[in-house]
Amino acid sequence: MKVTFAFLSLAALTLTSGLFTVLLYDRFTGSGRTESVVATALAASPPAAATRPIPAQAAAPPPEQPKPSAKLDAPVIKQYPELPSGCEVTSLAMLLQYAGISKTKLELADEMKKDETPIRFDGKGGIAYWGNPHTGFVGDVTGKSRGFGIYHEALLPLLQTYIPGAVDLTGKPFELLQKQVEQGFPVIVWNTIDYAMPAKWVEWDSPAGRVKTTFAEHAVLLVGYDEQNVYVNDPILGEKGTAIDKAQFLATWEAMGKQALSYHK
Repeated sequence: MKVTFAFLSLAALTLTSGLFTVLLYDRFTGSGRTESVVATALAASPPAAATRPIPAQAAAPPPEQPKPSAKLDAPVIKQYPELPSGCEVTSLAMLLQYAGISKTKLELADEMKKDETPIRFDGKGGIAYWGNPHTGFVGDVTGKSRGFGIYHEALLPLLQTYIPGAVDLTGKPFELLQKQVEQGFPVIVWNTIDYAMPAKWVEWDSPAGRVKTTFAEHAVLLVGYDEQNVYVNDPILGEKGTAIDKAQFLATWEAMGKQALSYHK
């Protein structure tokens, strides 16, 4: 061990002496050899890993912003008279038909998930126990008895059945929904019937947990936007591209949990 240490010390001293000699020679002669010699020496004896500079990480590019406006020409379908509570599947039918898939609102109403938990009232006439819209459609979609609706995660599998590129955009920034429209993909969004903040919220228990919602819950197909408005195919109105004030629409969309479904090719 002592012999090895002595040998390494002698080698280090020799290298240091050699470098000093080269530097001194260059100082007096101006030969320009110093840079190449020192570089060769350092390459032969690289610094410890801990002293090496860490490469700077490239900054992530900012998200691409949507264009100021865009609008799609999607078919419009009215939920009435057959499906008075079927705004979600009617909006889905519009989206699928836009994508070239011939499915009717009645076919989709039969195929969608359902939570068939019977409704139970409390002593004051309020709902005490019922189904959960996160699990499946709650109530009767045809209006023969009380109906409510279905939320994004329960409707997503039906969309995936016909479009494998289906995406759940719930909770995402609205700019992403606008980007979808700009790229040619309409979006199902949950809102309220009159695009106003709910005046009354209701709550009940369900097999999948507590539900808090409003009977003003509604779903439409987002087909366009500009700086002031969004444009929707509303299954209640049965009109194409109805203009809704954007700020008002965003407030109620957020109140309903920022739910949204769309797709990619």
